[in-house]
Amino acid sequence: MNKDKPRSEENLFAALTFRFLPYWPLFLILLLFAGGAAWAYLKYYASPTYQISATLLIKDEKKGINDPKMMEEIDGFTSSKLVDNEMKVIQSRILMNKVVDSLKLYAPIYEQGQFKVSSAYTTSPVRISLRNPNKALEYPQINFRFNKEKNQVIIGSTAYALNEWVSTPYGEMLFTENPAKSAMPAGPLYFAIVNPRRVANELLMNLAVEPSSKLSTVINLALEDQVPQRGEDILNHLIYAYNDVAIADRNELAANTMNFIEGRIKVVEDELTSVEDQVEQFKSSAGVVNLDEQGKLYLQNVGDNDRKLSDINMKLAVLKNVEAYVISKRNTVSTVPSTLGVSEPVLSQLLQKLYEAELRYQALSKTTAENNPLLLATQDEINKARPSILENIRNQRANLLASRADLMATNNSYRSALQTIPQKERALLEISREMAIKNNAYSFLLQKREETALAHAPTANSSRVVDMAQSSVMPVNPKPIQVYAVAMFLSLALGIGFVTTKEQLTSKLLFRSDIEDNTTIPIITELSDVKRKEGALFTVPGEVYVIEQFRQMRATMGLFGRSFNRKKIMVTSSIAGEGKSFVSSNLAYSLASSGKKVVLIDFDLRSPNASQLFNCFRQTGLTEYLTEDIDPQSIVCETGFSNLSIIPAGTSIGDHTELLLNGKLETFFAYVEKTFDYIIIDTPPVELVSDAYLLAEYCDATLFVMRHAFTPKSKIKHLNQNTQLRAVSNLGIVFTGVKARGFIKGDYGYGYGSAYGYKYGAKFKRKEAPKTEGLGLNLKKLINYNTSKATPDLDPQV
Repeated sequence: MNKDKPRSEENLFAALTFRFLPYWPLFLILLLFAGGAAWAYLKYYASPTYQISATLLIKDEKKGINDPKMMEEIDGFTSSKLVDNEMKVIQSRILMNKVVDSLKLYAPIYEQGQFKVSSAYTTSPVRISLRNPNKALEYPQINFRFNKEKNQVIIGSTAYALNEWVSTPYGEMLFTENPAKSAMPAGPLYFAIVNPRRVANELLMNLAVEPSSKLSTVINLALEDQVPQRGEDILNHLIYAYNDVAIADRNELAANTMNFIEGRIKVVEDELTSVEDQVEQFKSSAGVVNLDEQGKLYLQNVGDNDRKLSDINMKLAVLKNVEAYVISKRNTVSTVPSTLGVSEPVLSQLLQKLYEAELRYQALSKTTAENNPLLLATQDEINKARPSILENIRNQRANLLASRADLMATNNSYRSALQTIPQKERALLEISREMAIKNNAYSFLLQKREETALAHAPTANSSRVVDMAQSSVMPVNPKPIQVYAVAMFLSLALGIGFVTTKEQLTSKLLFRSDIEDNTTIPIITELSDVKRKEGALFTVPGEVYVIEQFRQMRATMGLFGRSFNRKKIMVTSSIAGEGKSFVSSNLAYSLASSGKKVVLIDFDLRSPNASQLFNCFRQTGLTEYLTEDIDPQSIVCETGFSNLSIIPAGTSIGDHTELLLNGKLETFFAYVEKTFDYIIIDTPPVELVSDAYLLAEYCDATLFVMRHAFTPKSKIKHLNQNTQLRAVSNLGIVFTGVKARGFIKGDYGYGYGSAYGYKYGAKFKRKEAPKTEGLGLNLKKLINYNTSKATPDLDPQV
């Protein structure tokens, strides 16, 4: 099978043009209809929606936005927040429920227009509140009227006053003036009752909350609404609700904290009073005023006493040395020991007199006799001085020992007191520590009470409104360009679907390519569809293009060649109704019009259409020749057309296949071949009757007719598998009944040549085919020339 077809060489645009351009009126009608539907949708049905946006700044400490230090010190309950968390809070149901309740969106009011219903948010004179909206039953439409003179809302026949809770069949309601009213209604009004939760969920689905960037703490809020004022009110009330909830949470926290602090202050005050009493009792019982100072004083007194004891001990040592000196002296002169540290002047004087007396005695002893009165007087003075000195020493020693004993006793008492100070200090420290803790707790609680009191004062919130809600000037939906684009796309898709379904999803043969894709048998020609009446006699074709197509068919088959000796041409098909009688009769007339003697033999003995075309139905013909002993010349009938004769099927219509085997066909074909230049044989369909296979051996060429939009594609697929048909001599296919594609005439037919400028019509674009001598190898050259492209190879027998 040859796959190198001209169609595969087309670009995409050419392929689409070829497939869909013939249907441009259909596409135009669909486009106009879709455009009109889009215009009507935008004009009378679609409600424009506006984009409403607002901007919030969240104080996120992780992204560098925080309160000033002063505000942090004043308001201890304002904390930095995370942007992601606050986005979830803004999208919470509790906030949206507050918005629905504050704006009374559970009782929306509508205005009935001529073609559509619109919201009366800015045109309704009243706004409706429900006592228990969460428990109210839903109603889709409740008509009402407003009496402006009496300020009454009339539902049915009952009038209700404004600004009063009234009982209605739909629940307890309150009618108030609409603060958002800015225009007068143009049509009747009605309101609906919707579950607030459902309204909140719908608003949340339509709400978009996104950060402006990854590093920014600015949150963008966006909402689409049919009424700009309502959308702005929804976003603004959402921001108010968000801030109110934050403030309420902070105030509630502050109030709870204040109550807790007040309670703790009372408890700590009682505990602090108890601890102070313990300190007082401890100091009173233990005689403690200031343990640190007392300890220092005790240590100082002990040190002073130690120094006094050292001085006393030193004095005692000096007195001991002096006493030893006095006792050891025997009127000899020696150095008097020092009395340093001894402040007794009498002792010093006595020691000095003793020393001087001894010096005189020493001096006198050297110059006078022992009995010298001066010497004896000096000796007596020395003897009297010693006892005085010793007595003085004993007195001072006794005084010093007494002082030392007193000091030692005092030191012992001080040491005992110092040993008890750590224990007292530890006990006092424990009590003081507890008192300090209570004091700190009490001071802290007092400070927190003041901070909590300040927290109720107006301070900076955890968020700041950058831009309040504002709607877009122009509607964002529906976008006319998009609506028209969708309409255009749908119309094109519908048209493409129609064409594709019509041409690709059918089981009938439509395109020449369907034949070429499933068989290698060459296509001799394509014949356009011709309208003719059922049962009408054969007439000369009035369409010029029909005549020209059969002329081209003759040229393609090489029937104009001088040496052409194959003049018996059989015409058959797969099933009945494919146009083989039309092909055989017109081919016969075309050949006869060229001056050749032509005979048309109607071998379709069951349905002799060719005989009917030439008004020879049930006349003496083939069945009589095959069953009786008559001359072949006697069954030849004139048709009234020059050079064209016909041999009808005969008077007996039915199954006469066995008659074809009685041996008379050789004589019959010998006669007609000798008498006529061309013999056209019309046979039954090969799928139904085997007559064609019996007649094929007498024929020089066979034309297999396939009809556009009639022949099943399955017949083409089985064509290659039919070995009997493929064995027929010079087999070729005639694609007949080809209709113009779409709604226009032009070069966009179903056939192969039609798609490339060879469509037959009033104006021809046919190249003149070169002449040939027969159906041999020149037939392949003619087909290649006629299509200007490579075509499937012919049967080797052709």
